Amino acid sequence: MNRRLGPWFEHTGRKLDPGLIEQLRNNRKTDPLETSNHEIPVIVHFKKEYEQAAKNNILQTCNKVSHNKLDKEFRLINGMQGYLTPAMIKQIKDDDSVERIFYDRRVSAFLDIASHHTGASQVKEQLQLTGKDVTIAVIDTGIYPHEDLTNPVNRIIAFKDLVAGKEDPYDDNGHGTHCAGDAAGNGYLSEGEYISPAPEASIIGIKALDSDGGGRLSTIMEGIEWCIEHKKEYNIRIISLSLGAPAYESFRDDPLSLTVQEAWHQGIVVCAAAGNSGPQSSTISTPAINPFVLTVGSADDNDTLKREDDSIAEYSSRGPTIDSFIKPDVYSPGSNIISLLAPDSAVEKQLPEQIINKGYIQMSGTSMATPICAGIIALMLEVNPHLSPNDIKSILQSTARPMLNDTWGYIDAVGAVNMAENYQSWRKEVTRS
Repeated sequence: MNRRLGPWFEHTGRKLDPGLIEQLRNNRKTDPLETSNHEIPVIVHFKKEYEQAAKNNILQTCNKVSHNKLDKEFRLINGMQGYLTPAMIKQIKDDDSVERIFYDRRVSAFLDIASHHTGASQVKEQLQLTGKDVTIAVIDTGIYPHEDLTNPVNRIIAFKDLVAGKEDPYDDNGHGTHCAGDAAGNGYLSEGEYISPAPEASIIGIKALDSDGGGRLSTIMEGIEWCIEHKKEYNIRIISLSLGAPAYESFRDDPLSLTVQEAWHQGIVVCAAAGNSGPQSSTISTPAINPFVLTVGSADDNDTLKREDDSIAEYSSRGPTIDSFIKPDVYSPGSNIISLLAPDSAVEKQLPEQIINKGYIQMSGTSMATPICAGIIALMLEVNPHLSPNDIKSILQSTARPMLNDTWGYIDAVGAVNMAENYQSWRKEVTRS
């Protein structure tokens, strides 16, 4: 008796990622003969050993047929982004120059629904550190020029809009503005009441998520590449990513994971939110699954200054990762964080009861924990600009207080900054011993 093999896309080995196979399966339900012009957003990953001519042949094949287009290049992973029909995917998948084809899946901001607690305020008071001359790039929904970022000096030194191409800073969702304030708000409008760990750090807003807080892997990747390209121009030392997507594959095969890994190797500390899918285990999202980057989980301080009653926030995603790595790498406050409000934004309309004194709003999630961690890293780099991303991660983990019943503990700004200041001499002593 003959056995039926099933649809072609289920017998392609590693050529198609699981997300793309699922999309093709869904399309097959409504279009069994695959004759429609349904456009699927994809990222085509080319083999490194093939010359540009081979890539050009694929581009020509795709772009000459209507409803198919590859037009955005990602040099870091040797890939192209665009839209292809199922028929075109089937046609090019076995080309010798094609390594893999990914579904350009949706990415979303991590939102569920402080400074004193982490020790950042003590660092400011005792060591006079404020993150000055360190730049944090916040890849998110944009950034509103809030007074806490623009007075007395405008610290929004650049803005890149990958969604609508606008020149002036804006945030139609509000999530990115809150995150920027978590890292670098100076409390100007609140007379110092709502102040971040790095109130003099420079901020770059990169709008990669739309007014609904959603986007595609490719847009986030484009924002990361922009940061690498402009690293020297703006002294970008930190990228804060309060966003992510479900992780279906190893960090070695995930395009967003590979892109943040390259930024890390280029000397930029990448802080990635663990995600808000807790308390279930194995829920770390991409790009936080990457073992190099700093994955930040959220702690709940239960609105007290003592640490004895702190706990891992219920919503905070847990490890291990899909590759069985232990994550998160460190925990930071993320519950009920008061930060900057973007007027007329989606968040303002959705959470009116959370608005504080008009200029601020209270939000929770690993989205908030991540930029708070980024702000503390800015203090470390201010006191010791020579620290590498690996140095930063090692210091944060070794100084974190293990009081959350997890492998790694709660971030400690005082301990981290003190070790950062003396890190070179400390490392030499360890080497000699």
